[in-house]
Amino acid sequence: MEKKPLILVTNDDGITAPGIRKLIEVMNEIGEVVVVAPDSPQSAMGHAITINSTLHCTEIKVKEGTHLEYSCSGTPADCVKLAVNEILDRKPDLCVSGINHGSNSSINVIYSGTMSAAVEAGIEGIQAIGFSLLDYRWNADFDAIRNYVKIITLSALKNKIPSNVVLNVNFPKLKEKEIKGIKICRQANAYWVEEFDKRTNPMGLDYYWLTGKFVNEDKGEDTDEWALSHGFISVVPVEFDLTAHHAIQRLNTWNFE
Repeated sequence: MEKKPLILVTNDDGITAPGIRKLIEVMNEIGEVVVVAPDSPQSAMGHAITINSTLHCTEIKVKEGTHLEYSCSGTPADCVKLAVNEILDRKPDLCVSGINHGSNSSINVIYSGTMSAAVEAGIEGIQAIGFSLLDYRWNADFDAIRNYVKIITLSALKNKIPSNVVLNVNFPKLKEKEIKGIKICRQANAYWVEEFDKRTNPMGLDYYWLTGKFVNEDKGEDTDEWALSHGFISVVPVEFDLTAHHAIQRLNTWNFE
């Protein structure tokens, strides 16, 4: 009998979020599942790790299924580190992160706790996928994408994600029958224009709410933003080697003396 793959599940919205509950449900159909996820929302934490305070990780009882779940006080990256180094007795065959409530396409991948968990797994030499749905609502319809989550996961396990690469998967906010398919894309050249809403509290102290707008000036039809706006699921291969290799030759012409 073929041994089931060991799948680590995590997220940044917290262990009780509907997105991760749906992801756990799907992964239980594929392999042996262990969940290590934050005990509270950790959205936009990026690749932060906890170094100046203690971490707590508690096993929680699962009502259904035979998988194990652990609630962690740390960040998404902390969850992966703890899982690999303290909880699991062998390296997972796959780490899946999400399903995030909201987009992680384009530049959002930099800020995303969901994708940072996947990247941390990639650094550990584990195949990893981050899943996100373009719907910030707590009651978002994750059933509409569950079959595609399973298809992409099974394909990754069968074909193997290239070394030192993780997958950033984003789903449009559509009904299942309205989704046109899956596109392999590049990250769109887009950015946020930040604005700060300045206010004053009753004690006379100023405080700020970060707001802003998303600007996409990339007109390419091979980008994640184009795919999502045209009804496709976007799959972007992401590297965690941040070296700008194309700039090395030019920088070598500089005179540092």
